[in-house]
Formats: sequence, structure tokens, C-alpha cells
Amino acid sequence: MKEVQEFSERVIANIEKVIVGKRETIELAVIGLLCQGHLLIEDVPGVGKTVLARSLARSLGCSFSRIQFTPDMLPSDVTGVSIFNQVSREFEFRPGPIMAQIVLADEINRATPKTQAALLEAMEERQITVDGTTHILPRPFMVLATQNPIEYEGTFPLPEAQLDRFLVRVRLGYPGPEDEVKVLERQQFQHPLDKLDQMVSADELTAMQEAVKGVYAAPGIKRYIISLARQTREHSDVYLGASPRGSLALYRTAQARAAMHGREYILPDDVKALVSPTFGHRLILGPAARLRDLDADEIVREITNSVPVPGGDLTGERQSG
Repeated sequence: MKEVQEFSERVIANIEKVIVGKRETIELAVIGLLCQGHLLIEDVPGVGKTVLARSLARSLGCSFSRIQFTPDMLPSDVTGVSIFNQVSREFEFRPGPIMAQIVLADEINRATPKTQAALLEAMEERQITVDGTTHILPRPFMVLATQNPIEYEGTFPLPEAQLDRFLVRVRLGYPGPEDEVKVLERQQFQHPLDKLDQMVSADELTAMQEAVKGVYAAPGIKRYIISLARQTREHSDVYLGASPRGSLALYRTAQARAAMHGREYILPDDVKALVSPTFGHRLILGPAARLRDLDADEIVREITNSVPVPGGDLTGERQSG
């Protein structure tokens, strides 16, 4: 997995030229990329959500599109529309902003549920259907959606089906004092994004995505992942737990994390590091938990600490061979 490790380091180091002091978040973004998944960035305005998406697209040499969601936006504003051509006497498809490789869905929870649903087919099946005609989306394809905290006015909470399609959820947060000074210095004359170079190609990315699938997971690791998921479904404070898609997300992301560390096998530490980013946004808490002001991340941490960690040989035959 040396190739995946080197690939990841190149991309991460390039993005760090723009995003200061947020290596963990950048690593999660690259993990999502390696797993062919989508990223939900939940944070306040102005902390670098858009810049992260643009930096990722530029590092890969991918096409980039930004969709600014608003309450009056229609589904056709996302997917595109068929327009009748008076000359050819035929309908022509005018593609919407979703037809790009890296798509930033900015403030997704400001759009109505009907417009949010326009992303469902694109995120799951990598295609869109307009007026009965299916259009295949470009590869690679990744949605980075930003979401304002729910307590802000004028937002529509994402439906469970939409949340479940995001591989991981991350938060950038405010930079530390020293990092914020670096931000000021780097942007004194020019934004560092303007001179960011492409580091890898789309073909390289595709090869790395295939390589990650070969990372070994011992039976004990698989049972560990399932136990964590089942605990979320049986917890007294959780109304709706992690789905099988959530279990698969944890499995895939653990594979990617192991490969990024140069290993061909998953360790329990890989799983523990990714439980909150993969499960946190999938849990719907019960009324009692909300009254006690609990959040999903606290419950996920409690579950992670309570489930026994597997032992024994986790490296598999390919390591001993």
C-alpha cells in the first residue's frame, strides 16, 4: 500500500498549503475520495469549507462546480433542464452544476427537501434522470456539502435518507491563534489557492481507489464494526441507529485509513478513529437524549468505549505470506 500512502501524502501536503492546521479534516476528505464517498462539512461560515473543496479539486485536476442552495431553488437548478430547440425541432439537455467531478453543495440545508432530494440519485447511483432520460455523471464524482448548524434560522434539516448517503461528516472549526496568523500572512498579497498545482491525475486516483478495496479485514475486525453498529441501534437514547450502509462506510473508511498508513490490513485503531465521522450524522436521538442536551458524538464515544476491542492476529494470510 506504499503507493496509496505516497498518493495521499502528496494530496494532503498540497491542500495544507491553503488550509492551515486542519490535517485531520483534510485526511478525512482524502479518505472520502479514496472510498468514492461524499463529505458533509458542518460548520459556521468563514472557516474554509469552500476553500477545502476548491483545493481538493485543483490538487486532482478535476472539474469543480459550486451550487449555492437557497429556499427558492428548484430541482432543475441542480440537475439541469431540457429545452426545445426551435431550429432542430428537438429537446436539448442543458446540464446543471451537478455535472462536475467535484461538486460543492453550499449551505445544503437552506434548500427545501424537494430540492435536497435532487441530489439523492446523483450521490448514490452517479447519474441523474431528467424528463425520463438518464445522464451519467463524470468520474470521479464527489459531493462536498456544507451545512449550517441546525439552530440557525431559515434552515431545513436534512432528511435521514440524505444524511445516510454521506460517507463521513467533518467539522473544520476555528483555527488556533498561531494558525490564524499564518492565514493572514499567506493571504497578504495573493490567495495561496491561486497558485496551487495539480499533484495527481484522475487515472491515478482511480487506481488508488481500486487498491484500497484490497485492504484485509480480519473476521474479528468485521465483527467489531458490526457490534458498534448494533450498539447504536439498541442504545436507549437513540431513536434511529446506524444503517447497514453506515457499517459499510465504517469498513470502507477503515480500509482507506489503513492504506494511507501504508498497511494492507485494518487495525482496531483505524475503526475507532472513524466511528464518530461515519456514524455521528446517521443517528437520530430520542426525546429524552435531547432533553438532557446529549449529542450524537457523545453517544458514539460512549459506545466505542463500551465495545470490546478484538485481539489476536489481525494481519491475515497475505502478511504472513
